[in-house]
Amino acid sequence: MREYLLVFLVAAASTYLLTVIAREIALRTGAVAAVRDRDVHAEPIPYLGGLAMLGGLVAAYLVARELPFLSRSDPFVFRDAAVVLAAGALICAVGVLDDIFDIDALTKLGGQVLAAGLLVYFGVKFYFLPDSGGGQLILDPAQGALMTVVVVIATVNAVNFVDGLDGLASGVVGIGACAFFLFCYQLSDINGVTLATTGALLSAALAGACAGFLPHNFNPARLFMGDSGSMLIGLVLSASALTLTGQFDGTEVTIGRDGTAAGWVVMFPLLLPVSLLLVPMADLVLAVVRRTRAGRSPFAPDKQHLHHRLLEIGHSQRRAVFIMWTWAALLGFGGVVATLYSGPAVWAGLLVATLLAVGLTFLLPNVRASVLEPTGADGAVPDAGVPDAAVPDDVVSEGGAPDGAAAEGVEAQDPVPPDGPLPDQS
Repeated sequence: MREYLLVFLVAAASTYLLTVIAREIALRTGAVAAVRDRDVHAEPIPYLGGLAMLGGLVAAYLVARELPFLSRSDPFVFRDAAVVLAAGALICAVGVLDDIFDIDALTKLGGQVLAAGLLVYFGVKFYFLPDSGGGQLILDPAQGALMTVVVVIATVNAVNFVDGLDGLASGVVGIGACAFFLFCYQLSDINGVTLATTGALLSAALAGACAGFLPHNFNPARLFMGDSGSMLIGLVLSASALTLTGQFDGTEVTIGRDGTAAGWVVMFPLLLPVSLLLVPMADLVLAVVRRTRAGRSPFAPDKQHLHHRLLEIGHSQRRAVFIMWTWAALLGFGGVVATLYSGPAVWAGLLVATLLAVGLTFLLPNVRASVLEPTGADGAVPDAGVPDAAVPDDVVSEGGAPDGAAAEGVEAQDPVPPDGPLPDQS
C-alpha cells in the first residue's frame, strides 16, 4: 500500500508542477478557450492541461519501476501499463491538435478508434465474461476487440461531455480511479493473489494526476484540461479496468469478502466505467437524441446538459460540481462495496447514502432559498423597491455567466473584469 501511495503522490506532484509549463505552451500556441455565448468563463483560459496530466502519469510509471515491491511484479504488469500510456499519449496528441486547431468531430473519433485499436493490438482487452451458470464465457478475438473499442470510446466521450464545469471531470475521474484502486487491492487481498496489478498501478497514478491538476482547475480555473486531458483520463480509466481481465483468468478471483457470487466480482471491471459515468453517459445519449430530433447535428452544442440544469434549479457552480462528485462517489464506491461485501448493513448504508445524495441535489436549493429569503410581518416578501426592468433576465450566476450557461467541454470561471484578450505571459 505504501508504494501505491508513493505512486499517487508522485503523479500528483508532477502534474501540479507541469501545469505551469502546459499553460505557457498553450499561450504560445494559441490553445486558449475563447469566450462564447454558451460558455460560463468570462475571460479566455488556456487549454492543454492534458499535457501536464500525461507527464504526471509517465513520472509515476517511471518511479514505480524502481520501487522494491512493484519492481518485482510480473513483467506484463509494467508492459500493459506502458501500452496504456502509449495509447494515452496518442489520444492526448489528438486532443492537443483539437485544442489548437479545433479539428472536426470525425477526425477526433478516428483518433479515438486508433488509440483503442492500439490497446487491442497489444493485448489490453476483454478476454472473458461470466455466464449465468457461474462459469466463464471466453470471448473470441473479434468479440473481445469490439467490446474493448466500444467501452473505451464510450468512456472517453462521456468524460469529454461531463467536462463542463471547473473541476468536474478531473474530480469525477479521480473518484472513479480511487474506487477502482480499492477494488483491485481488496479483490487481490481477499483471493490471496498478488497485490501488484496493472489496474491498481494505473488507477493510483490516475487518481494522483487528477488530484494534482485539480488545484489549477477548480473554480476559478486557471487552466483547462481541454480535449487533450478529458480524452486521456477517459482512456486510462477504462483501460485500467480492462487490464484486470487480462492479468487473471477468472478462476483466481472468484469471491468477495463474504463469498459474493463470482459473476459480480468478474463483471466489475466492465461495470465500473459504466456505473461511474452512468450520469454523463445518460447525458450523452439524451443530448444525441435531443439534437437529432430537433434536426441538428449530434455534435452541435447546447445548454441543456445536466450541469446546466443543476445551475438552473438554484445551485452555484461550485455546489453543482460537489453534487456530481457525490453521485460519482456513490456509484463508484457503492459499486465496490456491493460487489465485494454483502449483508443488510451494506444495503442499508447504500440506501442512506443515496437518500442523502438525492436530498443534496433537489432539496438543498429550496432550503437555502427559504433561509435566505426575507419576510415581512405578515409573512410576505417585502418589495425591495427595485423595478422589474432594472433586473436583467440573464442574471449573472456565481461563475460570471447567466444561470444555466455552461460550456460543453469547457469548464467554468469566476467573473473577472473584461480586460479584453488574454495578455501574452511569455
